[in-house]
Parts: sequence; C-alpha cells; structure tokens
Amino acid sequence: MKLHNRINKEELKKKLRESKEDRITLSLYKYAHIQDPPAFRDQLFIQWSALNVLGRIYVAAEGINGQLSVPERNLDAFKAALDATGFLQGVRLNFAIEDDGKSFFKLAIKVRRKIVADGLDDSAFDVTRTAGHLDAESFNSITERPETIVVDMRNHYESEVGHFEKAITPDVTTFREALPLVVELLGDKKDRPIVMYCTGGIRCEKASAYLAHKGFREVYQLDGGIIEYTRQVAEKGLPNKFHGKNFVFDERLGERISEEVIARCHQCGEPADTHINCANDACHLLFIQCEACATKYQACCSELCRDFAHLPDPERKLRKKEIVFNGSAFANGHYRAFRIAEGRKLE
Repeated sequence: MKLHNRINKEELKKKLRESKEDRITLSLYKYAHIQDPPAFRDQLFIQWSALNVLGRIYVAAEGINGQLSVPERNLDAFKAALDATGFLQGVRLNFAIEDDGKSFFKLAIKVRRKIVADGLDDSAFDVTRTAGHLDAESFNSITERPETIVVDMRNHYESEVGHFEKAITPDVTTFREALPLVVELLGDKKDRPIVMYCTGGIRCEKASAYLAHKGFREVYQLDGGIIEYTRQVAEKGLPNKFHGKNFVFDERLGERISEEVIARCHQCGEPADTHINCANDACHLLFIQCEACATKYQACCSELCRDFAHLPDPERKLRKKEIVFNGSAFANGHYRAFRIAEGRKLE
C-alpha cells in the first residue's frame, strides 16, 4: 500500500466537491511519548486510509495534533481505532461548529520535531505543569472579574475575524512569536489571573506551562478552546462572549460563532470577515475580501494579480519570477489592512 497521496490536488478537490458522502470535521491532540514517530505515522496512515479519513495530522516524539474529516458512516469505527491506539483511548474530539464536510481533500500525516512549532527548549521547564482547565461556565465567570486578563494565543489573522471580549490579541504571525511577546506584555502582571485560549486548546497547553515557568502565579486555559466553548454555550444556554468568526486551518477557513462581523475587507475597508487565498497561485496571499471586491478583483488580492492570472500559461511561467506579488511581499500574510489592493497593472 502507498503511504502517501499521489493524486493531483485539483483532481482530489473536484472529487470532494462532487462527493455526496456525509462527512464530519473534527480535531484532536494529545501530548504523549511516542518512541518511533515514523512507524506510528505509517500505522495511522494505513488505519485511517482504510476508513477514508482525510485531513492534516502532525506526529512527533511529543504526541499528535490533527484536523480531520471522517465519513459519518465510519465515525464509530474511527473512534474504535483511536481507543485501540494506547494513549489515544478516550481522547477528546472537537467537532466543527459549521461543517459541510468539505474541509479536507486528502490525508496528509507528517512527522515533525514538534506537533506545534513553539520555538521552546522543553528541557528548560516542566511542560506537564499546565494551567487549570476552565469549562465555558467557569470561563465566563472568571473573565467577568475586573482583574482578570484574557489572552488570545492565536495569530493576528485568526483574532482579526473573531475573539473573546476584552482579549489581548498579539500582533503576531506565528505561535513562536506569541509566547515571548505575551510574557513581555504581561511582565508586571504576574499576580493577576491570566486566562488563555486558542482554537482547540493545544497551543494553550504548552503556553500555560511556559507562563508558569516564567513566574506567573494564577494561569488558566479554556478547556477545548473556542470549539468546545461554543458547543457548551449552545448546550447549556450560556451567554456567548466570543464575537465574530473562529478561523480554522482547512478549506473552510472559518466558522461563524456569532452574527457580528468585526473585521473589514482588506481592499475597500467595508465590513467583511471572509478569508480567501489569492486566486493567483503565484501569490496565494491569505486575506479578507468582501463580495464586491471578490467580483472586482476576481478573487485576487490586487489588480496586479488579477491581470497576471489572465495571461497565457507560457507567459505566466516566464514572468512569475520577475514580479513581487503581495504573497511574496507579506510572507506569512502579515500586511496592513486596506493596502493590499495596490499594485500596478501589467503592461
């Protein structure tokens, strides 16, 4: 059996769009000691391929982190496979809030040095000394206290479209950048309650242990992140303190938590919170675009990209290395809003 996907990406996407199979999007993570990550990775690929599981999964000596799409008919078999895999028995599954089943088009399981790139030396502190976990009700209660500080441990493009009330939202592109910045921002507040949150909880597991190592005395984390919080709020009829959308790292790029639109189109400045990747594959910038600009720029981030996308294939291949697109200029998407539409037209 081939242990990697070998089918063209566009072909896989077309197959997914046309599929009538009901699928469920979910995520999971678990810190554990894995003796042979490559062998464990191959074992998972064989098991999950047989169940037609799709998704993006990272395996490392420290554990597993994955976002997946599972056929509804195979969900019980998938859970049974997890329970039969030692440390994954009973692992929590965070189910997507808005889900059309079109979140992933292939199964990709990769071995990494870490399951989340954090830039930390884990031998320098106790990574198991994580913060107390808060359910939705406890989170609402403690964040209402005036002395409590709420910290969003996600990247700027995630918090831009949605975040909790009164949250500090670090202007960072990676989790690696967020950790030292948060410690610096809160350096004189080590005696105050600190409540951290992220999408599904995994980033806060490591971040809370790091803050404890840095001398913060009362640190908490939202159990299961935004995804589990939203489920509990709906189930228990609790007030929802999250405003806007929850950014997700799959084909959907977001799921709505509240009806508020708190972000703006990066091209015209009108209210909008739909992330897309620039339709010019030579750029591929992640940005926010309203419907009017999507029509005007044909799903591109600028006139430059729109005009380039209309060139014949041979000319695009010749010229793409000569042009600096927004996706090149802004690297990981760290741009200033409302300016990415600038760009000269191709002569």
